[in-house]
Amino acid sequence: MATIADVARVAGVSSATVSYVLNGTRKVRPETAESVRNAIEQVGYIQNTLARSLATARTLSIGVAISSVSNPYFTEILQGIEAEAVDRGYSLLVADPRDDPEHELSVVSHLHQRRIDGIVLAPSPEPSRTMRYLAEHDVPTVLADRVVTAGYDQVSTDNTESTASLVDHLAGLGHRRIGFVAGLAGLSTTAERLAGYREGLSRNGIDADPDLCQEGASESESARRAATALLTSPSPATAIIAANNAMTIGTMRAVRDLGRMVPDDVALVAFDDFPWADLFTPRLTAIAQPSREIGAEALRLLLNRLDDPTRDPVERRLESRFVHRDSCGCR
Repeated sequence: MATIADVARVAGVSSATVSYVLNGTRKVRPETAESVRNAIEQVGYIQNTLARSLATARTLSIGVAISSVSNPYFTEILQGIEAEAVDRGYSLLVADPRDDPEHELSVVSHLHQRRIDGIVLAPSPEPSRTMRYLAEHDVPTVLADRVVTAGYDQVSTDNTESTASLVDHLAGLGHRRIGFVAGLAGLSTTAERLAGYREGLSRNGIDADPDLCQEGASESESARRAATALLTSPSPATAIIAANNAMTIGTMRAVRDLGRMVPDDVALVAFDDFPWADLFTPRLTAIAQPSREIGAEALRLLLNRLDDPTRDPVERRLESRFVHRDSCGCR
């Protein structure tokens, strides 16, 4: 059976370096890590994870509680978590809290009972009971995408300024009746994107009209109804911002059902890019979030927390990207 020494010999590194790569205990240059992984495959080395877990008093498993894992955005976050976890020798236990506080508490407690080393959580709209459970049981926790008050490691994107930039773009095209399809009430992402919408209106000298802000509840059918209201009011929106990808689909259905065209009758921009956005006609202008990197960074923060439980909490805000296509009406 191949040993760490065999891997080290083939890779041309020390046994300690092989251990660093296997266990993720120290940073190793990417080219060195790649040489070690190639050597592992070449000699057929199989890591004894049971022995490692006994030595470190860890189960080498991470709980992930993220709602709507069928949503491409959250799927990519999960992929980022998984890629980083596999690289560091950890496995995942995944659960869907369904954005329901009661179910969230249930799945988190079940994950904890499986003796996970820590958890990555995208909190529900009312996460207070879950957060209290995690604190009382001293479960190492990182929050991904959605944030709460200080006291936890958390990673997300800049929702406020990114949404304001969408308003800037539409206002620059001459729009003054800019509608907003907002997400599920209680989520930090909803509050921050709504704040960005209002900030964008203010700095472009546009008065906020309550009728132009409709709740889409972060899902397609509610967004369809919200967009229908925006487009059929006595003073309808000439442009719409949909605050996530599911609500973008619902908004497009409303436009189609009303016999309208994007962007000829209404400009449309979205928060959240997704793989097929470039295939729409017209192609969708959107804010693209670094979803995989959000997941990978959440896992890195969690492992850092496991290595140093007493360090101060860290909040990361990763930069989003404005993807300029055709649905905004630019030619």
